[in-house]
Amino acid sequence: MRLKNSLLFLTFLLTFFSFSSVFAQGYKIKTIVIDAGHGGVKPGAKGAYSWEKDVALKVALKLGNKLAEELPSIKIIQTRKTDVDVDWYRRAEIANDAKADLFISIHCNSMPPGNGHVRGTETFVGAYRRINEMDAGLKENEEIIKDKNYKKQGTYDPTDPEEVILLSLYKSLYRSKSLALASHIQKNYTEVNKRVNRGVKEQGLLILQRAAMPSVLTEIGFISNRDEEKYINSDEGQEEIVMAIVNAIKQYKKEVEN
Repeated sequence: MRLKNSLLFLTFLLTFFSFSSVFAQGYKIKTIVIDAGHGGVKPGAKGAYSWEKDVALKVALKLGNKLAEELPSIKIIQTRKTDVDVDWYRRAEIANDAKADLFISIHCNSMPPGNGHVRGTETFVGAYRRINEMDAGLKENEEIIKDKNYKKQGTYDPTDPEEVILLSLYKSLYRSKSLALASHIQKNYTEVNKRVNRGVKEQGLLILQRAAMPSVLTEIGFISNRDEEKYINSDEGQEEIVMAIVNAIKQYKKEVEN
């Protein structure tokens, strides 16, 4: 038993260093999926004169255009480009099928009547307590967890200690990268755009739990706040929001590619 445990630990170390080198040597962000929250018959939160689905779509499309302009080597995929309802599972599937390196979901926040004073931005990552839900996305896309240095041909084997270890490493790495990107986004919102900082938070959001890559959901402002509704609907406000996210991605990109 002692020998078995020692071999398992050695396997873990070898796998960890092999796995880490993938991100340390030659890793490049190639694909980013942008998700405009809600859409179609699921309009999301309503402000005094606008709907979340419409604001999210405008910002998502502008973000995609700006990223294509600033980072032309990266492929940009939108989960929707029009006012249609895309199932939550399908949004994650789009990112998984594209083998995306980042998934960014755009939303507007809201509060019940009587709380119109609440304002600010916050960015979510998947909850650690539900991290095992990422298994589904990883296992459905075998190429994500297939590495010629350790993996035999065939399907994912949950009884293989090496594969279980690697799966755990991917989940832990994706979580840490999600937190890093979310922190950059919030920092740009607050330090550059001078927005109220509601922080980086964890939440068991289905769309984040199913995405097999670093993923964030960012709430760009409270549509229930009159001032913020005006801001997130304005060209100037949307431009500031887009640039905050673009700069955050550039900062994140510099970190992970170095």
